[in-house]
Amino acid sequence: MKPLIPASAQPPLPRGRLIVEEDPDPEAVPLDVLFVGGGPAGLAGAIRLAQLAARDRAEGGPLADLEIGVLEKSGELGEHCLSGAVVNPEAFHTLFPDLDETELPLRGRVAGDRVLLLTERGRIRLPTPPSMRNHGHHVASICEVVRWLGGQAEELGVNVFTGFPADALLVRGGQVVGVRTTPAGLDREGNPAGGYMPATDLSARVTVLAEGTRGPLSQAWLEREGVGSANPQIFALGVKELWEVAQPPDAVTHTMGWPLPRDAFGGSFIYPMGENLVSLGLVVGLDAPYVDLDVHALLQRFKQHPFVREILDGGELVEWGAKTIPEGGYHAIPDRLSGDGLLIAGDAAGLVDVASLKGIHYAMRSGVLAADAIGRALSDRGAGMDQSDGADGVEGAVPGGRLASYDAALRESLIQDPLYRNRNQRLAFKSGFFAGGVRAGLMQVTGGTFPGGRIPSEPDAAGPRRKRLGLESAYDGEHAVAKVDAVFRSGNATRDDVPSHLVVGAVAGTEVSPVMAELYASLCPAGVYERDGDRLVVNAPNCIDCKATDVLGPRWTPREGGSGPAYKRM
Repeated sequence: MKPLIPASAQPPLPRGRLIVEEDPDPEAVPLDVLFVGGGPAGLAGAIRLAQLAARDRAEGGPLADLEIGVLEKSGELGEHCLSGAVVNPEAFHTLFPDLDETELPLRGRVAGDRVLLLTERGRIRLPTPPSMRNHGHHVASICEVVRWLGGQAEELGVNVFTGFPADALLVRGGQVVGVRTTPAGLDREGNPAGGYMPATDLSARVTVLAEGTRGPLSQAWLEREGVGSANPQIFALGVKELWEVAQPPDAVTHTMGWPLPRDAFGGSFIYPMGENLVSLGLVVGLDAPYVDLDVHALLQRFKQHPFVREILDGGELVEWGAKTIPEGGYHAIPDRLSGDGLLIAGDAAGLVDVASLKGIHYAMRSGVLAADAIGRALSDRGAGMDQSDGADGVEGAVPGGRLASYDAALRESLIQDPLYRNRNQRLAFKSGFFAGGVRAGLMQVTGGTFPGGRIPSEPDAAGPRRKRLGLESAYDGEHAVAKVDAVFRSGNATRDDVPSHLVVGAVAGTEVSPVMAELYASLCPAGVYERDGDRLVVNAPNCIDCKATDVLGPRWTPREGGSGPAYKRM
């Protein structure tokens, strides 16, 4: 077949909507620091900054009266958060050194690790790579972690605003001075209807973008500033299910091989969650060369394996979800994460180590380091750090020179860390499964010094799609769930008449080709896109904000607060 290049039909990022050259409204909510995103990065940063403010209130320091806010697009904290998850508790110990481990929102220590290579009906146990050993780590529900962190933040006086997506950065004279939220109560055509609520402005001296993977404001700011990275960021899509079963497995299990072809990077996870719960999912790189790549369908096929079926037999699916994961590693972290009035943290910065399957503690660490840099910048100690940009420039916004210590601190924290040591491991598999495995092994043995330099890569959307997987039979098994039923299990309660938040087509008014429509329909785990003959149909209310097609096709933009999934234990 003729190669399909997803980038050829991808619309540009709507930067004009996402960055607005305006002052905040006179009635704007005034804050000193605003964290955009109520996930691990944003909440950890808000907690750390509130702790610094509490210290200064006791000592009469300059941060005593700091006003801190967290803006979260989901209706309640945690409802848009999804992860495996096995958590390194490092960041919790940093934030809460006096708390016993039993007081943290974690579901218990990992009892053991198991790595399997699957064939269609068999399995071979492999030695657990050093990067995947989870001794001292904990299984957890990221939803529960985030809700707990939110409670800690509110106890410290942080203003947590849920149900308010950030629609645009407000910029004046090149400096970020706040954000504008998305209006609510619009009809399908974008006109005010019942329950209409206009946009709200929030002003801030520092705005921290902790939006998660494919954050649109982060993308827009980096593009506007011309900030690049050694390699472009690449992504995977993870689809996860939570099951109630008679007997969860006794070890954290990861698999590779079947049902994935050798030229698709990825694998599965099966984690015991206690209370007769097991979480399982499949993660697949979005650089796979297939027109009909469908991670949800592959997960349904995976559940037909005898090993997995034995775990699930007699059980019940209780929750489902999906999200994209940044996989580019150290070489794909933007060269600069600070600017005038702005910092970027967490998944928005690409802080995930694929080799160890860890991102939560990196997100929290980046939030803590961002808070420390802001504390220095807003205190007398920070004011003298860098005056090269003159006075405070635009009134209220903290100049980037006084926030740049964040970049230095973050890079320094990573340089002796697995995220740096494993900097080429995901990229090694660009050459195929077996060759990639050999190269990744050499990287482990040499502590990351092999192959002696950076392995280059290209954006996922630039890679040609030449093959088909043929997954029509994936839904034949006993435990299979269709996309429409899966979306119901995500708790998605988006209004049917909400305006579409998806930008489709490289050029306005042009039709998407039938084969490109097939790519979108296969890729989206929530059935947002359907191919109807030669026509693409878009069911925007189905969207669960996984951002998969934002990587390869239609752009995701912020929409009405509370839209999307309502995860509880994912």
